[in-house]
Amino acid sequence: MPPDPASRISRTEPGRWPYRLAIALSCATFPLISVGGLVTSYDAGMAVPDWPNTYGYNLLLYPWQTWLFGPWDLFLEHGHRLLGILTGMLAIGLVGAVYYYDQRRSARWLAAVALALVIAQGCLGGARVLLDDRQLAMLHGCFGPAFFAYCAAVAAYLSPRASDAARVRTSARARPLRRFTCLITALAYVQLVLGAQMRHIPVTAGPWLFNISLLLHLANALLLSTAVVVSVISLGRDRGEVALRRPAQWLAGLLGVQLCLGAWTWIVKYGWPHWIASYSFNADFTIQAKSMLQTGISTLHMAMGSLILAAALLSHLRTWQLMRSPEAVGGRR
Repeated sequence: MPPDPASRISRTEPGRWPYRLAIALSCATFPLISVGGLVTSYDAGMAVPDWPNTYGYNLLLYPWQTWLFGPWDLFLEHGHRLLGILTGMLAIGLVGAVYYYDQRRSARWLAAVALALVIAQGCLGGARVLLDDRQLAMLHGCFGPAFFAYCAAVAAYLSPRASDAARVRTSARARPLRRFTCLITALAYVQLVLGAQMRHIPVTAGPWLFNISLLLHLANALLLSTAVVVSVISLGRDRGEVALRRPAQWLAGLLGVQLCLGAWTWIVKYGWPHWIASYSFNADFTIQAKSMLQTGISTLHMAMGSLILAAALLSHLRTWQLMRSPEAVGGRR
């Protein structure tokens, strides 16, 4: 009996399973980053002193009663490791699905790199525990958002809609915006690095290090906000640039929320500014170190930065897609 034609098509055309697994990998990476932020906020990075085991137990065989009902910092650190295992398994599944369903060499390379990055991030986290090094903790925290943005880009590449790129009308603004969106992506990542530097300043450091990190963080936030606003205004003048305007508007919305979270983070950690501290509405306000409110807001601020980085990268890749469409190539003389 001859093979089913549908089965031949499924092996030569990209299926939906690679895309689904790429989405699942992205969705698992975001809570992994968020829990990692809680680990930093509660200073729980050394709650489990060994790696890859957990107090001598196999990571997957550690007693769940001790994990769920034990100390809070142990719950966070071990949960962070379990989420890392889940992310690694999804990355393995993504590689298998891409190699089975997708014949494109580029897709296979992207999936293989995702798996390599998961392994590298896990080893970096393990080295942070074994060496008890704060600098490695900061590198580990900076690597996570970059990996999340990469997973989002891989999901966009494997999306069934990406196969319709040949029918996408080229945009005249895509080429000049390519470098601008690249600048926005770079500024978004620098902002994350500066934020990680502030979160991992050792208690023995002088106040000058915090002050310099804060000034650089605020200055880069101003540059990033200006770049995003300029891009939105520039694209808003032409109603035909929907494919570029919508990602910019989403990015501007996320950035607006992030600015509010940044101000709120400062308030719950350091109090109201002096010029409004005398007003009656904040007379009962008290800073509670490592409270649920303080850690929750600061973790949301960190996680939102990862979303902004992913949105900026996707916006940049969108300019490449619209610039490299066959119509643009065929129209050149």
